Amino acid sequence: MAAIPQRSNTMGSFSIWHWLIVLIIVMLVFGTKKLRNIGSDLGGAVRGFKDGMKDGASDKSADAAGNTQKVDGNLIEGEIKEKSKSA
Repeated sequence: MAAIPQRSNTMGSFSIWHWLIVLIIVMLVFGTKKLRNIGSDLGGAVRGFKDGMKDGASDKSADAAGNTQKVDGNLIEGEIKEKSKSA
């Protein structure tokens, strides 16, 4: 029984020509303007997500820095509240 040679494809089970034909069909159906708009919207969403992650990380570090205090080498966390004056 002879061994069956296996063909290596770099992009899934289709060749580069199949992917080019699919790309041309997609461009004909949607048009280049709509594809460009989708790409810019997706890029803006990713950029916004990254900015939100950076803001969230800086907010956490600012909160942690504001609520900590060292006393005699020990780290104390908490909020300082003023005592209200009772009548």
